[in-house]
Amino acid sequence: MNAPVNEPRPVAEEAPTPVSFGQALVFWLKLGFISFGGPAGQIALLHQELVDNRRWISERRFLHALNYCMVLPGPEAQQLVTYLGWLMHKTLGGVVAGVLFVLPSLLLLMALSWMYVVFADQPVVSGLLFGIKPAITALVLQAAIRMGRRVLTQPLMWLIAVAAFVGVAVLNWPFPLIVLGAAALGWWGARRWPEQVNAHPVAKASAQAHRPALIDDHTPLPEHAQFQTSRLLGVLIVGLLLWGLPLGGVAWINGWSHPLTQMGWFFTKAALMTFGGAYAVLPYVHQAAVLHYGWLSATQMMDGLALGESTPGPLIMVVAFVGFLGGHQAAFLGPEHAVAAGALAAAWVTWFTFLPSFLFILAGGPWVERTREDLRLSAPLTAITAAVVGVILSLALSFAQHCVWPQGGSGPIDVAAVVLAALAAVALIRFKRGTVEVLVVCAGLGLLHQWAI
Repeated sequence: MNAPVNEPRPVAEEAPTPVSFGQALVFWLKLGFISFGGPAGQIALLHQELVDNRRWISERRFLHALNYCMVLPGPEAQQLVTYLGWLMHKTLGGVVAGVLFVLPSLLLLMALSWMYVVFADQPVVSGLLFGIKPAITALVLQAAIRMGRRVLTQPLMWLIAVAAFVGVAVLNWPFPLIVLGAAALGWWGARRWPEQVNAHPVAKASAQAHRPALIDDHTPLPEHAQFQTSRLLGVLIVGLLLWGLPLGGVAWINGWSHPLTQMGWFFTKAALMTFGGAYAVLPYVHQAAVLHYGWLSATQMMDGLALGESTPGPLIMVVAFVGFLGGHQAAFLGPEHAVAAGALAAAWVTWFTFLPSFLFILAGGPWVERTREDLRLSAPLTAITAAVVGVILSLALSFAQHCVWPQGGSGPIDVAAVVLAALAAVALIRFKRGTVEVLVVCAGLGLLHQWAI
């Protein structure tokens, strides 16, 4: 009888080698072109690439950074990319990572916006957009359901969501008032009925052993991630200058009523109100851009959202489309340079939309790293997230009205649009099909409908 053979013990896996700035830059650039699927898909892609495949950061550190980004206003996926780039390669690394995550989407949307204003009346383009609009309505509804399942776990949260829906859809309350009111209710409810205000969902890292990462659970903080009051003040001062000098300069030269001045001021406010992702702030953008400023129509807003869904990067990049159409319509560089005005306005609103996100990360990152073992999320934020569910539902209702009842109360319901919206909703919500897949199929069906009529 043969003696048993001792199985070799598994050799401990070594941590990956340090990543150079150039290697990281190539990855961030690639990410900017493949980051489809909205924030959930983008965060899942980041986790797969950086935690599982490349092991640049451990899961616990990744989730800690994600928790911080989720409590901030602004696009959480772009902020997470900026945070990880900053943690690895200082301020320059964070800025480069965040910019490259946005830049491909901005350039694509500029090109699509130009094509839209030139070719929107062509049968092929109108057919594609006819099919995509019902899918957009279903996507907004899916976003509300997904967020509602996560946050509407107590009667108080349901009450806040319903109040927000009524406030926006019926009473036409401004979005900032909804946010402030929800935060106040959350603060008050946490003291009267703490059991009704659960903490905002926080993903928790597994306690099991994991493969070693370049930035592991207990990797010491680098010098640039150490909290220093002087560094915080420096970031805030630079940020205020980057915001105030261009906006103040344009206002000084052209006046407060100039389109660029109004866009810069409005999208700064919008950037500070994007709790809950792009779908949460879209009603605010829709309310102002369509109803107040008249930069574009409600139908054009839906078309812009369709284009934003079909490009990589944050969905909030739809603001570039809004800016392009607003600048093109205003033609503030002269009628012969309307396209140049649109491109300038698109870049302008992108600057003011994303600048606060960079400041939040570069200013708050050292504090977050210092408090890595005790990051608390507030009850007011939970209430704001509940209100966001109602706001998103109001946006879905508004889009549905413009999609299936294009002529309002004086015209018939578009049965084809109703069917497409229902099919898209079933595909997204019941069968969990991907966003791009549903958009492509609906665009094809819209094209077939255009040829059939």
